[in-house]
Amino acid sequence: MTCSLLLHLPFFLLLLSHAQSAATTGQWQLLQKSIGIVGMHMQLLPNDRVVIFDRTDFGLSNLTLPNGTCRKNSHELVVKNDCTAHSIEYDIVSNTFRPLFVQTDVWCSSGSLFPDGTLVQTGGFNDGDRAVRTFTPCPTCDWHEIDIGLAARRWYATNHILPDGRQIIIGGRRQFNYEFYPKTQAKNTYSLPFLVQTNDAVAENNLYPFVFLNVDGNLFIFANDRAILFDYTNNNVVRTYPQIPGGDPRCYPSTGSAVLLPLRNVHARSVEAEVLICGGAPRGAFQQGLSGRFIGALKTCGRIKITDPNPKWEMETMPGARVMSDMVMLPNGNVLLINGAAVGTAGWEMGRDPVLNPFIYKPDGKTGSRFELQKPSNVPRMYHSSAVLLRDGRVLVAGSNPHTYYNFSNVLFPTELRLEAFSPWYLDLGFSNVRPRIVFPGLESRSKVKYAEALKVRFRVTEMLVRDSVRVTMLAPPFNTHSFSMNQRVLVLEPNYLSDVGKLMYEVGVTMPGSAILAPPGFYLLFVVHQEIPSRGIWVQIL
Repeated sequence: MTCSLLLHLPFFLLLLSHAQSAATTGQWQLLQKSIGIVGMHMQLLPNDRVVIFDRTDFGLSNLTLPNGTCRKNSHELVVKNDCTAHSIEYDIVSNTFRPLFVQTDVWCSSGSLFPDGTLVQTGGFNDGDRAVRTFTPCPTCDWHEIDIGLAARRWYATNHILPDGRQIIIGGRRQFNYEFYPKTQAKNTYSLPFLVQTNDAVAENNLYPFVFLNVDGNLFIFANDRAILFDYTNNNVVRTYPQIPGGDPRCYPSTGSAVLLPLRNVHARSVEAEVLICGGAPRGAFQQGLSGRFIGALKTCGRIKITDPNPKWEMETMPGARVMSDMVMLPNGNVLLINGAAVGTAGWEMGRDPVLNPFIYKPDGKTGSRFELQKPSNVPRMYHSSAVLLRDGRVLVAGSNPHTYYNFSNVLFPTELRLEAFSPWYLDLGFSNVRPRIVFPGLESRSKVKYAEALKVRFRVTEMLVRDSVRVTMLAPPFNTHSFSMNQRVLVLEPNYLSDVGKLMYEVGVTMPGSAILAPPGFYLLFVVHQEIPSRGIWVQIL
């Protein structure tokens, strides 16, 4: 063994220790004892603020609107003159928040970022079910609302950004159709019989369908226990995928979660795409819960290569059962499963046995050894919880209101107003010497980039650089609610070159994705990853 290798032996032992004792990794941090509202919906914005909101018909929240402002709404079902906030903007850097004013009911709504970074948020309940709300990132901005911006009522629908910058809005309760926003023609809807076919009596099980833009420009849509590949331009089903083994539902209220795994080799003539779906509840669990009988959640995940000519599900077993958990894509391409319960389904008072340990799923690991346990939280995150990735690699965790209204006592799981951050293992201080740090001059934060553009990214690593472990990833910040992160997408950009540009300073050259089908226009977090350890991200806007 050379002297150089001896000097770096502690780091390699640390990596070995991580592999051997994964259950002790990760850290939790309490950020706020109360943000005054329930974090039912969350979206990271490209100014490092997070918009968080809950329903307006919970009653009075624990956060007063400023300057004597009150929400006066004759259509409201609970409090018609409400001087409390039901939305906030959280400032990550300062760990502070400010109240926002939302007029119509956003309960169980959906959304996505527009290419310019504006949050476009659609639907909800009661007077909000056809509303469109926008929030533009700025220090003093607030919600702007269009009362009748949608053609149909959208409650429990799913949004996805399209290559042309529009959003498609799919489904919702008793809505077996889809529409687009903004409107470029008549405010019409388009029938989607697949949502009729996947609708279970009483339970439905096809709400908040899992939707991903495939690499061929069509949409992968999973509802209940099956999926289609859908040409939304021509309103045509291109392919029907096999039923997920076991035939149990994975969508709301059975509420598993799903991700599109990282897209790699994005400049190849043929790009592969895989979807991973984890957890959920057995068929009939919702009806059983209504009768006071709570069934154990599913402990399986299904993985399918949706671009294969003959796609088949590969089933895996998690370390434990999960329902209502969130799946968060991490900058290194791994998946974090966080929040949720081991028994029951989504719905009021329908979950039991909170799962406090996050799981990390490593897509490139061997089947049967892809999961790692992380340190548990001490805060149950049940129905109406949420989680989003932040630019520094932490995961922001909020919410949990498994019953109607703000009940803090005499209930099994009280309304939860605390805000936490989970730091995955790669943020442990022991890895600081091998953690890349993007430096300037070079690519500036909030840079505008073009499709197929050659990009130079400079970074610093204070330990020995393992050159063949360096890559660049870009991640679209999703809209998260009800265990599904809409528009979540990770692309891996393999280096064209890697060169030394100074002492412990390096430059990696990559080429941006070549089309809006691979990377819809908008803001992405860009990371340098070294030995699975990501840098702090920087914002880039691809147009």
